[in-house]
Amino acid sequence: MSETTHGSAVAMSAPPSPDDGLSAAELAGKYGLAVSGARPSLPEYARQLWARRHFIIAFSRAKLTAQYSQAKLGQVWQVATPLLNATVYFLIFGLLMGQSKGMGIPTYIPFLVTGIFVFTFTQSSAMSGVRSISGNLGLVRALHFPRAALPVSFALQQLQQLLFSMLVLFLFLLGFGHTPQLSWLLIVPTLALQFVFNTGLAMILARAGSKTPDLAQLLPFILRTWMYASGVMYNLVEALEKQHAPKWLIDVLSANPAAVFINLMRSSLINGHAAHKHIDLPPHVWALAVGWALLIGIGGFVYFWKAEEQYGRG
Repeated sequence: MSETTHGSAVAMSAPPSPDDGLSAAELAGKYGLAVSGARPSLPEYARQLWARRHFIIAFSRAKLTAQYSQAKLGQVWQVATPLLNATVYFLIFGLLMGQSKGMGIPTYIPFLVTGIFVFTFTQSSAMSGVRSISGNLGLVRALHFPRAALPVSFALQQLQQLLFSMLVLFLFLLGFGHTPQLSWLLIVPTLALQFVFNTGLAMILARAGSKTPDLAQLLPFILRTWMYASGVMYNLVEALEKQHAPKWLIDVLSANPAAVFINLMRSSLINGHAAHKHIDLPPHVWALAVGWALLIGIGGFVYFWKAEEQYGRG
């Protein structure tokens, strides 16, 4: 301490602070401070997400209800939209291009409708996932919650919508003579694996879409190409063999995740030896389905988590 006398005034300098010379990180550690909105560890993030499960379910139901609230037919469009798509594809591929000739109408229509419903599940999850962060910035900036809740809730919304469509699909199957079998129980693990895959895909696209909004405009073209490469409207392997495609290309396209889930669902639901001749399951199909679900589901979750601090900023 020093003092200076000038007339009758005495000035004293303050003692040095014990915090002098400490960096911001050292000061935060000394006083137990944490960065606001910092990314938690992966296990902690998973626990926080599970704790918000009621919000995720409620949010997905609210979005599903609001989706067609302005339409006079309301929730009917959940089923009418894929059915109208199926009608268009049946006229083009089934009648004009003759894809139904080898199968017969009783097999081809369930074959087509199953493919469209299953692919629409993945397609809609991807489209809603890419906008899940960029389209909900007000919510992201106003409330603190694990941002993964948004793409998960949108994927769950599409699962609920698919379950409505499955009721119509069962009517199609019964109407064309495909009676319930024990194999129908396989749709449960198939949908569970596809849901995990779709959720991971939605998370990957959510992170990419949050930084590149133009991806939402490009994605429909990518998904349309994927649809044609997955045998939604026709027998993929048979079509490729007719064009003398190389064996490796046939194997790669048959093992793509959309084709795997579609063919698993078709083989579970469509009865008869003649029908199964047109459903080409790749070797180890269940291993492929589990592998795709784990790779994209877990990988997408980790990929999304790594950018948790960035969502809603800038």
